[in-house]
Amino acid sequence: MSTGTPDILRKIVEVKRDRLILQKEALPMSGLLDLISEVEKPLNFVGRLMGERVRVIAEVKRASPSKGLFKENLDAGKLARTYAENGAAAVSVLTNEDYFKGSIEDMLDAHSAIYALGVPILRKEFIFDPYQIYEARAFGADAILLIVSMLDGEEIREFMEIARSLWMQCLVEVHDENELATALSCNPEIVGINNRDLHSFETTLEVTERIAPMIPFGTVSVSESGITGKNDLERVRSLGVSAVLVGESLVRSPDPGKALRELV
Repeated sequence: MSTGTPDILRKIVEVKRDRLILQKEALPMSGLLDLISEVEKPLNFVGRLMGERVRVIAEVKRASPSKGLFKENLDAGKLARTYAENGAAAVSVLTNEDYFKGSIEDMLDAHSAIYALGVPILRKEFIFDPYQIYEARAFGADAILLIVSMLDGEEIREFMEIARSLWMQCLVEVHDENELATALSCNPEIVGINNRDLHSFETTLEVTERIAPMIPFGTVSVSESGITGKNDLERVRSLGVSAVLVGESLVRSPDPGKALRELV
């Protein structure tokens, strides 16, 4: 990671490295490859985000480092199906254990619940090791997240190539103009604009307003974080954004299905 990588990402990766050692012992690469040979073929994540209206990627998210637990006893499969049946173009599943209280099992449950409905899954994880990409495919992911704040261009290109070999797609996430330049040098199909400053945790749609016009025509763009209602969605739609990723406001809602329908 570069010297500019936010402290929170450094902490998350440090803890994840230790956990990954144990995961590799429990399920070595040979085991992952066996699972991949049996899992259903990936769905077209990018294709689901295209169209005239802004698409919604609805997120299964148990908690966050800054805001704590969102909902007690969250059922990842049930929530994913609720999203799929109420207009989500895709579902994002946060699988990080220590900081977001998620798990790879959450993604598998979501995959089992919605694959037959044709709704693809994005694995939301802090990926820094090729093992995590194979793990994503083995447990049902159709796409993965790559974060420019913690990866350099060479790593992004390497990880994109591994994902392509598994017929998965990549959402390459940026926070500012410099990160966008790195992302675009890798020719991504999808660029995610994270509206949350990982140094201050401040969230503002002004980040999307700055960066979206710089994304080339033909590249799918996703505005992430800070989308709480129809007005926010309309605000980013005017910028040519293809999709929005919405998590906290849906998870915290007493009726996530209704909240999603009001967006889509």
